[in-house]
Amino acid sequence: MKKLKPTSMISAMVLATTLSASLSFASEYPEKSVEVVVGYSAGGGTDVMARTIATHLENYLGKDAGLVVKNYPGAGGQIGFTKVATADADGYTLGTMNLPAALALTYDRKADYSADSFTWLANFVSDPNTLVVSKESGITSVEQLIQVAQQKQGAMTVGLAALGGNDHFSAIQFAEAANIKLIHVPFKGAAMARTSIMGGHVNMGTMAFSQTVGFDNELRVLAVLSDERLPQALNIPTAKELGYDVVMGAYRGLVAPAGLPEATLKKLKVALDKLAEDPAFLEDMKKRGTPVQYNSGVAYESLAKEQNEIAKKIWQETPWK
Repeated sequence: MKKLKPTSMISAMVLATTLSASLSFASEYPEKSVEVVVGYSAGGGTDVMARTIATHLENYLGKDAGLVVKNYPGAGGQIGFTKVATADADGYTLGTMNLPAALALTYDRKADYSADSFTWLANFVSDPNTLVVSKESGITSVEQLIQVAQQKQGAMTVGLAALGGNDHFSAIQFAEAANIKLIHVPFKGAAMARTSIMGGHVNMGTMAFSQTVGFDNELRVLAVLSDERLPQALNIPTAKELGYDVVMGAYRGLVAPAGLPEATLKKLKVALDKLAEDPAFLEDMKKRGTPVQYNSGVAYESLAKEQNEIAKKIWQETPWK
C-alpha cells in the first residue's frame, strides 16, 4: 500500500475537518438568532406579516431559532431589499419581499439588486387591489364610477400609496380596461392615500384590500382586482366578473440572499411549509385582514419573474419618473 507523505496526510486531515465542520454547521442551523429585515416602518402590512411569521416560525426551526424583526425603512423599501441581497448567504439574514414594488424600483433608479439577487423562499400574502371610493361620494358601482370618470373628461383623480407599485399599476390597468383617463395622485404611503380618499380630496383609490379593512363606515369597495372573490368579502365582485380583466395586488413573502446552502434552504423550506398549515398562524393572519396565498421555491420565483415582467412593461410604456 502506498503511504501518504506527511504533507498529504495533513492536507487530508484538514479537508476532513473542514467537511465535518461544514456538515455539522448545516445540520445544526440555526445556532443563533435569525434577523428578518423589513424595508418599511413598524406597524405597516409588511411589518405585521413579518412579526406574525417570526412568532410562529420559531416553533418549527428549533429552540435556538429566535427570529428578530428589524426595520430599515426608506427609499420605498430599497434600503431593506438591498440589505438582504448583499448579506451573507448563511441563513441568518432573511427579508420580507414586496412584489411588484421591489422589482419595479430597479427600473426607475439605480439598484444594487435584481430578481436574481435572492433565494425565493415563500410567498405568504396575496393582497389584491381594489376599486374604492369614499361612502360620501355617492358612487355605488363600478359602472357608475366609470360614468363619473367619463363626465370628468380626464379630471378623475385616483389616490395612490406611491408611484411604481401595485396601486399605481392597478390604476393604469383599470383605466386601460375601462377606456377612461385618470390623474394619478401619489402619497407617502397607503395611510395618507386612504385619508385622502375618505376625505374626498381624490375621487377614488386602488389600494390593497387589507388596507380597507376596518374602514367600512368611510369607504366603499366596489370591486377587488383578483381572479376570484375573496372568502372574507364574498359580497364584493371582482373587476374580472364585471367585464374588466384586471388582476393586480401586493404579494408579500420571505427571501434570503442568493446562494443559500442547500441544507439550510431545505430546513427553512420544511419549516415554512409547516407554518403555512399552522391553524394558529392562519388565524392570526385572518384577524389582521391579510389574505394568505402560500407558494414556495420554484413557484414563488416564477411569480417574481411574472411580476417583474409586468413592472418592466409598464415602465417601458408609461414610465413614472
